[in-house]
Amino acid sequence: MDQDKVTEFLGRIVSDLAATDAAGSVVIGQRLGLYSALAEGPATPEEFAERTGCHPRYLTEWLRGQAAGGYVGYEPESGRFSLTEEQAFCLADPDGPNAPAAFLISLGMLRAEPRITEAFRTGAGVGWHEQDEDVFVGCDAFYRPAYVAELIPSWIPALDGVEAKLAAGGRVADVGCGLGSSSTLLAQAYPRTTVVGSDYHAESIALARKRAADAGLADRLSFEVATAHTFTGTDYDLVTMFDCLHDMGDPLGAARRVREALAPDGTWLLVEPFASDKVEENFNPVGRLYYSASTFLCVPNGLSQPGGYALGAQAGEAAIREVVAEAGFTRFRRAVQTPFNLVYEIRP
Repeated sequence: MDQDKVTEFLGRIVSDLAATDAAGSVVIGQRLGLYSALAEGPATPEEFAERTGCHPRYLTEWLRGQAAGGYVGYEPESGRFSLTEEQAFCLADPDGPNAPAAFLISLGMLRAEPRITEAFRTGAGVGWHEQDEDVFVGCDAFYRPAYVAELIPSWIPALDGVEAKLAAGGRVADVGCGLGSSSTLLAQAYPRTTVVGSDYHAESIALARKRAADAGLADRLSFEVATAHTFTGTDYDLVTMFDCLHDMGDPLGAARRVREALAPDGTWLLVEPFASDKVEENFNPVGRLYYSASTFLCVPNGLSQPGGYALGAQAGEAAIREVVAEAGFTRFRRAVQTPFNLVYEIRP
């Protein structure tokens, strides 16, 4: 045994363990608005306590831990902690990358560890609705900034003829919409278009309806509790699915329902996590993140539903293409890709 290699490997473990333990502190920072408060300007722990109303001893430990991880800066001479513009954008701006929301998802999904461990033994599934509430809220908060940045400016224009249809007044079904952020963005961007969001998780739909009402969009943005196989309506100009097909137990059945629901010249916009068809090409930080989330969320949900599929978050384009072709679609192309997503245009 090579002791240097042991030391090197232990170093990697320590780094991972430190990051894992730090997740709780990041979520505390988000829940208490600590990042937003620190973005107002440098502060000692005592000054920060006055600014936030939190206990200075807890804040001292929190600030030092954040600085140790490179999430905040520290000036030894003054004893003040601070955020750079870039750190504030990633940690404190809800319309930025909103990195703390990703940690919220992680903590939420890890609460299911006893059930997931048992599922390894039995092969049983664990449904999305059985996860902790932080998973639902965290997913919406984390994915929304990407949709804000990409959906209207990039993804819709990349689809053949779709932008013009929506601008003129189209019909959209947003399937697996969760809390409805993607549905809301579409309704806001295209005032002549009607949007129907659907999700099987009733609690998420209740929140989506409230948000639509608060935004004054209830006249042309509606929501229904339905699965990808039972969502209502036909002759849609556009059906969208954002990061959800791979979670389904029967993606083939869902794809067939989409084909039924589309107008003859309609389009299915399918957004999935970035993945290579070659397993070894997914052995990188993004792939590791997705495989971990897939182990706790995507595969268990797929196995909890009828259908016999459990594609998982790193299924890759070939697996998606196979499902789409078997459902009867004849046109499939990768319209856009980002470091985190593959965006497909699918047509009958």
